[in-house]
Amino acid sequence: MAHRSACLIFNPISGSGNPEQDLERIQALLSPQIDLTVLEFSEDKDICDLAEEAIASQCDIIIASGGDGTLNGVASALIDHDIPLGIIPRGTANAFASAMGIPDNLDAACEAILQGNTKQVDLARCNDKPMVLLAGVGLEAAAIERTDTEKKSRFGLLAYVLSGIQELTHLKRFQTEIVTEDSVINVDASSVIVANAAPPTSILAQGPAGLLADDGLLDITIVATEGIADTLAASYQLFQSALRGKAAQHPNIGYLRARTVKISTDPPQTVALDGELLGETPIEIECLPKALTLIVPSAPDDEAEKRLEHMADLNIQPR
Repeated sequence: MAHRSACLIFNPISGSGNPEQDLERIQALLSPQIDLTVLEFSEDKDICDLAEEAIASQCDIIIASGGDGTLNGVASALIDHDIPLGIIPRGTANAFASAMGIPDNLDAACEAILQGNTKQVDLARCNDKPMVLLAGVGLEAAAIERTDTEKKSRFGLLAYVLSGIQELTHLKRFQTEIVTEDSVINVDASSVIVANAAPPTSILAQGPAGLLADDGLLDITIVATEGIADTLAASYQLFQSALRGKAAQHPNIGYLRARTVKISTDPPQTVALDGELLGETPIEIECLPKALTLIVPSAPDDEAEKRLEHMADLNIQPR
């Protein structure tokens, strides 16, 4: 990675840490090995503008430092480009970084970028808007709608959980039609999640379990519960699915995988896309296989192999 150039797209309003200290630390860690240019989010330039500026600079790497909203804007600009994307998580949830195994520790995230290990991962489009993580209809969207900036600043990731619990008291099922390339499903649902990638903390997305961000498919989880007790029981089952890596076994949880999906509801339901409110149903989503080159931490076996190769080059025998 030495003598390579990188553009760091830095969002100072992400998370609750000290942005000046974070930026200084990032520069101290990366600059000795990378020619680093900092592009900072402001009222004059949004994330997508900064991403386009970084692409135009023809740098070797683009690094996004912020939350999932920052990542979404940068990743969407990189569709159809081969520039590797590094992530330094500094947001409230950091869901995509977590799903990709990227540490939320600033030093460790920078170390992963310096290692330079890359992986091709899927993205998606939802109503022609880029989707990095997931689209939620029903309970997920309602919880996000209840979670304001003050709650996120005060409680962090717990703010979403608290809003979700509050929303259970207003839970109502809605008529849903789910159309994929090879099936049509009609169901009364309380939640429908379509995921490109999702960490275990995105409980309502865990129906299929073992969600993969590089399989060319969307993971669809349908929760058809009614009432607080039934929904809590289903949520616990989904939580267990995430922990054990086994598909959910509950009478009111369904799941499937597809390349494309269209969701219509009656009445129209609020939709959340990558943690932000999008609008209302209907929505159409398609997977974009391996559309993003992502810098990820090296697997332990990869690191061991690299060390052995380096020792062999130096004619050192491992003990």
